Amino acid sequence: MHVLLDDDLGRLTVRRLRPWHRWLARGLAARLDRQLAEGTRPESSAILAARAMFLTFVEYRRSLAASLRRILAAAAPVPPDARPRSAAAPSSAGAARPRLTAGPSAAFARQPFLPLRRDRIARSASELAGLADFLAEQGPVPAQGVAMVSQLLADGAGPLYRTGSRDDLSAIIERASQALIR
Repeated sequence: MHVLLDDDLGRLTVRRLRPWHRWLARGLAARLDRQLAEGTRPESSAILAARAMFLTFVEYRRSLAASLRRILAAAAPVPPDARPRSAAAPSSAGAARPRLTAGPSAAFARQPFLPLRRDRIARSASELAGLADFLAEQGPVPAQGVAMVSQLLADGAGPLYRTGSRDDLSAIIERASQALIR
């Protein structure tokens, strides 16, 4: 597999991507995603190029879109009459286990292990759904936007999950959307 990389003179050249580049890209995924999300060009190193290739594969983007949709489904309010009996009456034996709850479309969503900031998610639900739709579409997208979404989902201390997070979820979604459109 070949990628475009910057050479010593600042020109793009075709270089072969070695298996160890992909291996390092997988092991350093969080750090590389942070760099890509901040705007570092994938062409600056073979490892960043390998990570950018992985991020922009349509299968990976669709898995991120599915994660966003699961969060939306899990954060949606459930009317009391739509809950399964086991979820309506919690037992002390299964209190620590995630339960299945009926979503607004009668589809089942597994409750996440991390608590969701349902209020923030509800305020940004349409933007999150639009982001998921855009990620699931066919066609090329910039790695920076996908890295931003990947970071948003993986950051357990971020605005999707943590009450104390001062990050603005709407602003993050807006920046990711803009980066995906470029």
